[in-house]
Amino acid sequence: MLPWNWKRLLRPLATLLLTGAVAVGPAVTARADSAPSSGWNDYSCQPSAAHPRPVVLVHGTFANATDNWLGLAPYLVARGYCVFSGDFGQLPGVPLVYGLGPIDQSAEQLSAFVDKVLAATGTAKVDLVGHSQGGMMPRYYLKFLGGAAKVNSLTGIAPDNRGTTLDGLAKLVPYFPGAEAVVASAAPGLTDQLVGSAFLTKLNAGGDTVPGVHYTVIATKYDEVVTPYTSQFLTGSDVDNILLQNLCVLDTSEHALIGLTDRIAFHEVANALDPAHATATTCASAIG
Repeated sequence: MLPWNWKRLLRPLATLLLTGAVAVGPAVTARADSAPSSGWNDYSCQPSAAHPRPVVLVHGTFANATDNWLGLAPYLVARGYCVFSGDFGQLPGVPLVYGLGPIDQSAEQLSAFVDKVLAATGTAKVDLVGHSQGGMMPRYYLKFLGGAAKVNSLTGIAPDNRGTTLDGLAKLVPYFPGAEAVVASAAPGLTDQLVGSAFLTKLNAGGDTVPGVHYTVIATKYDEVVTPYTSQFLTGSDVDNILLQNLCVLDTSEHALIGLTDRIAFHEVANALDPAHATATTCASAIG
C-alpha cells in the first residue's frame, strides 16, 4: 500500500497516461522462453574463448525480457555472445509488463537469474547490460547482494541512477503497450525511481561503484525521462561515461529508442563488453 501522498501523485499521472498515451506499434506478447528461436536464452550456449562471459540483459520499467531486447539481443548473438534475459519486478495479476515491483526485490530476482546463467554456462562471472531502470537496479545487486563477485561489468543504457520524476516516467508509457493500465495501482517500482526516494538515497550513499566491476553509462542528450541526462553518469575509478552525440552528432534517439533500436548505442555496448577489441564508434556504426 502506498502512502496517501504517493497515491495523490499517481492519480493524475494515471489520468495523463490514459488520455495521452499512443502506442507506437503492436504489443509483442512472446515470452523469454520463446527467445531461443532468435538465438538468446539458449541455455546450451557455451561462451567462447573470444567472449568468455555470458551477457545478462536487464529490462526497464514497463518492459519485459523479450520486448526490451528485440534489437540488442540478436545484435550480440550475431557477434558470438551467449545472451540471456529475465523478467524482474512483476506485480501480482499484471502480465507482460514488469519493472513495477520493489526494486530491491527485483535485484534479488536478478541475483537468482545470474546464478542460473552461471550454473548453465559453467562460468564464474557475467556481464550485465541494462536499459533505464535495468541499468540502475543491478547496482543494488552489486552493492548489497554480493553481486560484485559474480559480475565483470555493468553497462547502463540511459540508466536513472539519480532517479526521475512522475512526468518523466509518463513519457515511457507509449513505447510499452499495456503499461498505462497499471500505473493507477500501487507500483513501488515507480516510486522507488523518484528523485529523492528512500531507495535511491540508500543506493547512492557511500559512492556509486564497488571495486572489481567496470561500469559504463551510455546516455543521449535528448533523454526526456532522466533529466538532466548528466544525472545518469557515475563517478568512480573504473567508470566510462559516454554521450552518444559526442560520437555521432546526428543521433537523435531519446530515452526509449536508445535501448530499443539505436545501433550506435549497440556498438558502444559491444565495445564495453570487449574493450580489448573496441573500435571507433561513428555515425557509420548505425548501419554496422
